[in-house]
Amino acid sequence: MSSLPRASFGSPDKPLIIGEAKIQCYVLNNKKRVLVLGEMIRALGMKPGSAGKGGNDRLASFASGIRVKPFIPNELMAMIENPIKFKPPTGGIAYGYEATILADICKSIIEARKNGVLQKQQAHIGERAEMLISAFAKVGIIALVDEATGFQEVRDKDALKNFLEKFLLEERGKWVKTFPDQFFEMIFKMKGWTWHFANSGKKPQVVGHYVNDFVYSRIAPQVLKELRELNPTKPHGGRSFKHTQYISPDYGHPKLKEHLAALIALGRGAGFNWNNFKRLIERAFPKFSIDGSAAPELGFPEDVSID
Repeated sequence: MSSLPRASFGSPDKPLIIGEAKIQCYVLNNKKRVLVLGEMIRALGMKPGSAGKGGNDRLASFASGIRVKPFIPNELMAMIENPIKFKPPTGGIAYGYEATILADICKSIIEARKNGVLQKQQAHIGERAEMLISAFAKVGIIALVDEATGFQEVRDKDALKNFLEKFLLEERGKWVKTFPDQFFEMIFKMKGWTWHFANSGKKPQVVGHYVNDFVYSRIAPQVLKELRELNPTKPHGGRSFKHTQYISPDYGHPKLKEHLAALIALGRGAGFNWNNFKRLIERAFPKFSIDGSAAPELGFPEDVSID
């Protein structure tokens, strides 16, 4: 009993709503998204079966019927016959299916309907399958369940954490030239600055602000914040190292180069007009806040670190 997976997210009063159907759903502690079996059966317009396995005998009976069975793949049939047993937050035992199975079942029912094999008393099941499949795409059912259960916030945090772990280095790495000259040449051209100063290593300090603004604040949430923590300013200003030395060479640098290439393309598309360039950036790469949404302008300190 203790080995059964349990519901970590979701509650009976917050069902998944798909069109007119309402289905209890949970995210289990093994991160499987499940739809409660009995309610999924009702959403398909079927009457609940026995309580032995949450009523799955009704669905299994329908799927194994001589008319419908040819349209049910063997793998799908195996899942229908073996619902997931888990512990719901209300206690006791519940049965369910992984959320994506609903789309597969609906597609099979629709295919059977198209081939005219559904009996008259099953016509409404075909109609419900059409309604459900039109209300969501299989690729979206996971997001719908995550939103309904409240798991979305945790999922997004985990995804961001995984990205930052791959993108950043905890220990400073060797400096490698990452920012192409074309990026700085583009800025100099749009600002009307003389490029020979940059060739001698002299860039206006404001260029560092632009790097923070256009690159680190827009490539992904929290990147600028994490870089500032990994590479803090010295007591008397400035930083000891380049921010790029804390970006992973195998994952972070390719992502950074991809972003810079996109910015250079936007500069060309803007006709090297500074105001047009900034407008295009706001459309293509809005700044990120901590939760991943577009954020207002960030304040930057006077000490900056560029490539």
